Amino acid sequence: MYNGLMEIKKVVPSGYCKGVVNAIKLAKDTRRDNPDEKIYILGMLVHNSYVTQELSKLNIITLDDTRTSKEELLETIKEGIVIFTAHGISDRIKERTVQKGLRYVDASCVDVLKTQNIIKEYLLQGYDVLYFGKSGHPEAEAVLSISDKIHLISSEEDLKKLSLSGDKLFLTNQTTMSYLELEDLFKIAKKIYPSLIIQEEICNATSSRQLAITKLQDCDLLYVVGDVKSNNTGKLVDIGKKSGIKKVLLIQNYKDIDLKDLEGADKVYVTAGASTPPSLINEVIEYLRAKA
Repeated sequence: MYNGLMEIKKVVPSGYCKGVVNAIKLAKDTRRDNPDEKIYILGMLVHNSYVTQELSKLNIITLDDTRTSKEELLETIKEGIVIFTAHGISDRIKERTVQKGLRYVDASCVDVLKTQNIIKEYLLQGYDVLYFGKSGHPEAEAVLSISDKIHLISSEEDLKKLSLSGDKLFLTNQTTMSYLELEDLFKIAKKIYPSLIIQEEICNATSSRQLAITKLQDCDLLYVVGDVKSNNTGKLVDIGKKSGIKKVLLIQNYKDIDLKDLEGADKVYVTAGASTPPSLINEVIEYLRAKA
């Protein structure tokens, strides 16, 4: 099975990005500064269940239900502090939070806010905005709440079905999409709408982690550590497969590792989504080295 010569390496960069680090720090600081207040997070602060569990130990309550909108979840909060997640939030929810007499802490990632501001600038100039993102994702939902002149595109088929007239069209994207998907989509969009203005908005953390995977040499097996809800984690899996890596597996922690998958693998790499705690990555690497 294993020959003792197996190489196990961590892909650099991988794991936490600055937006995730900042969001977690804000949540912990909010608890430290308000030890007796009820604190709620409207959705998952970042898309990793282990982060959610750690925050719950601080008595920070995460309100997350795919069947219930954030507006409806907000209405269940009667007192305390509301934390908005790293994915961005609509102005409407902010306003309602204030109306309810609640305090809020906005943990929105600066890269997400940057993209929102660019979109708002084009809307003010009379543009329709084509937004390439994942349907139902909180970052996309926050953007779509800005204006009904923003059109969500989740696939090439969505783009081809869209029927817009006029020359003032702008295309951008959710910050955690795959750059390979964007390249194809941008080419098709430009053919359909020649006057289209395009601005790629994949954040540096996402793009650097994706590019690092494409540069792996002779990788037999790539483990991607992260939560199934994490879009950027899922895109790392896609990039790995499209880069020709023989076997790419998504795991949440070392317990998900099936030792049979290591058979015949000489070079094993480990990467992780931007919301994956460093401790989980290290545990995976230590476990693999112990079994190799």
